[in-house]
Amino acid sequence: MSKPEITFKAGAVRASVFKNIIISNGKSLTLPKVALEVRYKDNKTGQWKGTNSLSINDIPKAILALQQAYEYLTTKKDSSDNTGNNYTSQ
Repeated sequence: MSKPEITFKAGAVRASVFKNIIISNGKSLTLPKVALEVRYKDNKTGQWKGTNSLSINDIPKAILALQQAYEYLTTKKDSSDNTGNNYTSQ
């Protein structure tokens, strides 16, 4: 997996922004994607793991992390066109 551009954390919840490059009509477009993950320590192995399932206590943390990711994506100066879509053509 590629390295995220930026990660927003709220407790054990992470919202990571990735650049997704696609080819459309012969042009390269960079479309951002956000991955949401909850990190936890496995009591049996002692290893850190991740899941996409949220407990009731994770929900407000996920909302906060996703709001931060959304704000980041919508306020980036070089990646927003006048429609609010956040992508760059290369």
